Amino acid sequence: MGGSFDPVHFGHLLAAQDAYEQGGLDRLVFVPAAQAPLKPDVVQSTPEARLAMLRASVAGDDRFAMCDYEVRRGGMSYTIEAVRYLKTQYPGDDLLWVIGADQVGQLPQWHQIGELVGLVGFIVLARPGWEGAAAQTPAIPGLRLNWCEGHQVELSSTEVRQRVARGLPVDYMIPHKTVEYIRENSLYRQK
Repeated sequence: MGGSFDPVHFGHLLAAQDAYEQGGLDRLVFVPAAQAPLKPDVVQSTPEARLAMLRASVAGDDRFAMCDYEVRRGGMSYTIEAVRYLKTQYPGDDLLWVIGADQVGQLPQWHQIGELVGLVGFIVLARPGWEGAAAQTPAIPGLRLNWCEGHQVELSSTEVRQRVARGLPVDYMIPHKTVEYIRENSLYRQK
């Protein structure tokens, strides 16, 4: 499950749990992007800070693992490169990439999508406002989509950042360890 996770919030974690359970996964690996190509100016904290918040949020949960490949590599993060790396780490495993329903229509824009669909299937999570996404599935040869119903939480990292910037509490939106990390590192404060 890739993403910016700036910061990780309960919507991300519920989505991960839903994908894990409904997808019948052995493990769900979070892959924080160094820089997402389709969100070039949105990320506000460093890749290392986002990785640390995510790592703290899922610590002790054996269902979840962390892959810091994209953060270590730096630069623009393309899913195909992370998947190639994960194939070396989990040879012989059937890999599935978790995306939100809002991303289905953008798949043709993904870097080297033709090769990517040959390496992974996709678990597509329902998202608020994206109920008709299945009808807009792009015609990409070999594309395998596994639709996943689950918790549709109307929560975004943008909203969390805005609340922090305004000095409002975010305690019931993000894990407590993430709240502490944001406070200790003065993230998302208005300049």
